[in-house]
Amino acid sequence: MTDTTTPQSTDETPVDPVDRVLARAEARSGVHVFGAAQALQDEATIGLADTDGEQWDREERAALRRVPGLSTELEDVTEVEYRQLRLENVVLVGVHAQGETEDAENSLRELSALAETAGAVVLDGVLQRRPHPDPATYVGRGKAEELRDIVAAVGADTVIADTELAPSQRRALEDVVKVKVIDRTTVILDIFSQHAKSREGKAQVELAQLEYLLPRLRGWGESMSRQAGGQVGAGGAGMGSRGPGETKIELDRRRIRTRMAQLRRQIRDFAPARDAKRAERKRNTIPSVAIAGYTNAGKSSLLNRLTSAGVLVENALFATLDATVRRTETADGRVYTLTDTVGFVRNLPHQLVEAFRSTLEEVGEADVILHVVDGSHPDPAAQLATVRDVIGDVGARDLPELVVFNKADLVDEDTRLVLRGLEPKAIFASSRTGEGVEELRAAIEAALPLPAVEVRALVPYDRGDLVSAIHEQGMILSQEHEEGGTAVHARVGEHLAARLAPFTV
Repeated sequence: MTDTTTPQSTDETPVDPVDRVLARAEARSGVHVFGAAQALQDEATIGLADTDGEQWDREERAALRRVPGLSTELEDVTEVEYRQLRLENVVLVGVHAQGETEDAENSLRELSALAETAGAVVLDGVLQRRPHPDPATYVGRGKAEELRDIVAAVGADTVIADTELAPSQRRALEDVVKVKVIDRTTVILDIFSQHAKSREGKAQVELAQLEYLLPRLRGWGESMSRQAGGQVGAGGAGMGSRGPGETKIELDRRRIRTRMAQLRRQIRDFAPARDAKRAERKRNTIPSVAIAGYTNAGKSSLLNRLTSAGVLVENALFATLDATVRRTETADGRVYTLTDTVGFVRNLPHQLVEAFRSTLEEVGEADVILHVVDGSHPDPAAQLATVRDVIGDVGARDLPELVVFNKADLVDEDTRLVLRGLEPKAIFASSRTGEGVEELRAAIEAALPLPAVEVRALVPYDRGDLVSAIHEQGMILSQEHEEGGTAVHARVGEHLAARLAPFTV
């Protein structure tokens, strides 16, 4: 850390630490230094509208904050193998190839936001340019030693790598830097474990954590390396011994596999109730709209704006994990549901995609996908590509898609032109100010599928329940009150059409 020159602001506005440190690092050919960052949205631009409800969960969430003084500095890295993860003061490290500097900086900013959401304070970082990550220490021996000096200089106790490290890479890097080393996947899993609230969500997160941990177990040394069977003598196994027995790591693996099997059964047991609710909506021909998008793009805020759902809104990545379904109506009285799903992020761990597949099924079973993109994000094209990749993984690529650029109040006209080039038919909206919400509501109504069966019926006045069902589940084309009953011309679903069959004309 030899260059300490920092650009000075010409007014009283403080310089963004991220921009300051990245600007300082531009002259360095091989290494970029990434400084302290508040990579989430500026709090000054965030305001809770009346549509966001009371937000009681925010107070509970705010009670879970970083506890100072819990250091993870190590002399022997094996002592932390089963210690609960506590992020505190961290240094970030990333590797990128030639010509990928901008993408690598965006990825590192996102990693900074992930670390802050998990409760860490980002102090500094290293962004190295090399064709391929070092197979031994990820950044190479020399840069690992430089990273060790940065960690010592800023007083960090954790290093976070902007990738998924192999077990050997993590162990070798810990040996050099002498503090705990974790990777991007670990941080995401930790955030999910903090934010999961429902039984199904907690089971899904635990399953993903165990799948990640299983291949990364390692031994604790000779003292616990094996269990002897039979009588134990001076040689480690006495007369009648049946062998050295299982090693400790094999016992741990067996316990983990047993627990994973239990969790998979639990998640399967949750499926019938969810399928029953979905089948009931289909039986009543209630269309569904799934809100999908990048994490922190404003999906929950948009759901609150459209339905006054009162879903938790917070300036954090993966603030809400559990699918939330809310009922709403079109202007002509048709009922449909809006489903808020878990957010996505680049390099989303495959363990989470598999564990949350049951939740992501809500996207695959929807009639329309409302794809929310953060219009103020520096790389919206990457957000679009990432979300569409996951949508394709759950078999929903062929469903109708409405793209909405949220946070339009933070976007200038030049940026809007660029975004319009990405998605010519996209809608610009702001869940904070209400801009574009009515246009979005109209676009959703136009995209909803129409009921399949057109009927003309004379419904007796004593069967008002059928008329009410037509208003709720179908689309009224015309309605007149006659002497023998209510003459209705409407489009309805097959189930309701069968109930109306005795009265058709």
